[in-house]
Amino acid sequence: MKTNRLAQEKSPYLLQHQHNPVDWYPWGEEAFEKARREEKPIFLSIGYSTCHWCHVMAHESFENEAIAALLNAHFICIKVDREERPDVDRVYMTFVQSTTGSGGWPLSVFLTPSLVPFLGGTYFPPEDRPGQPPGFPRFLQQIAGAWERERAHIIAHGNQTLAFLREHFQVTPQEGAPPGAECLQAAYEQWAQRFDGERGGFSSAPKFPQASPLHFLFCYYSSHSQTAEGKHAREMALFTLDQMAAGGIHDHLGGGFHRYSVDRFWHVPHFEKMLYDQALLAVAYLHAFQITGTLRYAEVARDTLEYIRRDLTDPGGGFYSAEDADSPVAEDPHHQAEGAFYVWRQAEIEAVLEPHAAALFCRFYGVQPTGNAPQGSDPHEEFAGKNILIQKETVERMAQQLGQSAGQIAHSLAQSRRVLLEKRAQRPRPHRDDKIVTAWNGLALSAFAVAAQVLDDETYLQCAEQAAAFLKTHLWHNGRLRRSYRQGPSAVEGFAADYAFLIQGLLDLYEAGASIAWLQWAAELQRTQDTLFHDAEHGGYWQAAGGEPTALLRIKEDSDGAEPSPNSIAALNALRLGRMLDDTALRTRSETTLRAFSIPLRRAPLALPQMLVALDYARSAPVQIIFAGNFAQTRPLRRELHTHFIPYKTILHAEGGVGQAWLAQHLPLIGTLPAEADAAASLCENFTCQRPVTSTEALKSVLISLKR
Repeated sequence: MKTNRLAQEKSPYLLQHQHNPVDWYPWGEEAFEKARREEKPIFLSIGYSTCHWCHVMAHESFENEAIAALLNAHFICIKVDREERPDVDRVYMTFVQSTTGSGGWPLSVFLTPSLVPFLGGTYFPPEDRPGQPPGFPRFLQQIAGAWERERAHIIAHGNQTLAFLREHFQVTPQEGAPPGAECLQAAYEQWAQRFDGERGGFSSAPKFPQASPLHFLFCYYSSHSQTAEGKHAREMALFTLDQMAAGGIHDHLGGGFHRYSVDRFWHVPHFEKMLYDQALLAVAYLHAFQITGTLRYAEVARDTLEYIRRDLTDPGGGFYSAEDADSPVAEDPHHQAEGAFYVWRQAEIEAVLEPHAAALFCRFYGVQPTGNAPQGSDPHEEFAGKNILIQKETVERMAQQLGQSAGQIAHSLAQSRRVLLEKRAQRPRPHRDDKIVTAWNGLALSAFAVAAQVLDDETYLQCAEQAAAFLKTHLWHNGRLRRSYRQGPSAVEGFAADYAFLIQGLLDLYEAGASIAWLQWAAELQRTQDTLFHDAEHGGYWQAAGGEPTALLRIKEDSDGAEPSPNSIAALNALRLGRMLDDTALRTRSETTLRAFSIPLRRAPLALPQMLVALDYARSAPVQIIFAGNFAQTRPLRRELHTHFIPYKTILHAEGGVGQAWLAQHLPLIGTLPAEADAAASLCENFTCQRPVTSTEALKSVLISLKR
């Protein structure tokens, strides 16, 4: 079968288009030079391998010989994986959103040979259809004609667009100190106004399971735990987590979460599963478990991490990117449908489970003979007669109603889930994007490291260490990170997010496992990130390193969305490292980052909840917990510490070996700690330490006093 240039790429998304009759180019100078030489506009198509509508447009248009001929005759066609080139995606997505009022993938943008966008949209159908964008062939012909007749006007309009984009992406810091507590208060009040008190979350449909607002609310609660507002922040976050865990957006059989819910009930998901969602949400549920002690939150965190281990882990230790929403339909394997792998007819469940177990399971998870998708949530009737599992009961209520013990009900449901998971595993699986993205692996490192601490489970620590070793072996070369790995590292250099998220993961890994090598690598990555991305004049971090072939503009990420902004995480990292190593320059670097984003923090604090966490951290007094003694011997003390939610602490290990010696070079107080016959923990505030404690009860008393 004939292939195009994309056959030489590593990205699964680009490889999905290697047999298209479209004369695709990857993003790069070869395509740009051809556009300039032939004076043709560029058609830029951006997507990713688990994107439902990307598949649809590929099948309808990019596999169509007639449409491909139009594209090849009039345009230079470039295909980009948005996960591999987030810098390209961000610029052109902003253009489409600002000119059309909406955005999404596939992203379809028309550029001048100078890469300036002049027209764009998302999905285009292959022919004119009522209520949809114009048919793609007619649209292409109109643009090609306009380029021939009105080229000068299009270029002039593009230059105006470029000026707009420059202004949009400009981050203007304010003079003076970073924002203060008023930003934290304003953010809390705005989240409270947006809170859906009936279903949880902070929007109507669609609902995304974003973790950054929940992290902010938990931290706000920690700082205001004795106030009504602090308690309300806690309840908003917990109720949202409860509703998500019960909803259809949660995979009740295989663990983990789908990408978003199309309705406000968390019921009907868009069935993609993204690594970054799993990592961020697992941490949110672990924090909820610390705050409440409720085992349900720990169970959800465990099933999410187990999903990553089972289905998204490379044999070498790295973590894959995502699984698709679509998969083959059992009745017609040649046809793919969204959610086909996950949904059930009631008769299927009854054929697998014993009658009593089936009745109990169907009642608990809202299974109906005619299907359970809410009215209006299934416009294409893909789920007609089928059920998306959603928790409609509680174990305690069902036990009371049926006259059984809660233990009996829970055991029956757990056994049914195991049986149905085994049955589901026989279905054709969704496509898996086995690209290993450095940034997302950093987030997963954090999740496994935090789980190792909060759940006192060393198997999670092993997963994190294996992933970190994979990244250092395969994606760290000549003092620089690469963006991704698939059958070898990609040629794309790492972005600010890759450095920031990995540094965070390594700091969490050091705190969880005491290996000084991870803290040393984090410090080295921080120096490299500062060299490559830091804006020495205005503060903050550029998305891409200087000199990299980006799309038009070098920008700074200024919002926490599905992923946190690298600037938010970088501000936190610099604070943590600065407090671990008593490094004033790092703490100052964090302050200048916060100051760089002072205007959006004051004007739109909801856009930066993770940076608000960094702001609150910067306002708190430095607190270190130092464990002295053999790592295994300190386990009871560490277990006690991690039953408490203390978001702004740092943990250091004085194990008496090379790690303690290295730390003492940066933090002299480590070297002054007395050698203890028994394992001990010291609480240090503003780098002044209390007497070490050796019992869990004594440590508990110290921690309770700290939280007051």
